[in-house]
Amino acid sequence: MGKGGFKELKVWQKSKELAVTIYRVTGENSLAKDFGLKDQMRRAAVSISSNIAEGDERNAGRDSIRFFNIAKGSLAELVTQIEIAHEVGYLSAPDMNSLEEECQQIGKMLGALIKARKNSHEAAITPNL
Repeated sequence: MGKGGFKELKVWQKSKELAVTIYRVTGENSLAKDFGLKDQMRRAAVSISSNIAEGDERNAGRDSIRFFNIAKGSLAELVTQIEIAHEVGYLSAPDMNSLEEECQQIGKMLGALIKARKNSHEAAITPNL
């Protein structure tokens, strides 16, 4: 972990911002009254940044990567829930597109983080011959 830890990770910052946005969006209009979908969306959104934080706190490469992959899974859940919210009329097309664009950016960043951690983990366990 670096000086500032997981809070310095741009992907953590963006995913935390997304969670705050999801809380705001799910507190408005008809979506606020759909307790099941609202709760699922909030849990998935919080899970993304939480698992990034936990993964970054782990020193073991494989363990860190496992938490980053869980974050990716939560991100996929959230994208699915955003689409459902749109299709049942809770989210406008522009709101859905904006949220999905954020999710796509976070997904790319997570993929890059996982790749970087895999490479550094493999380098650490591969002896120099």
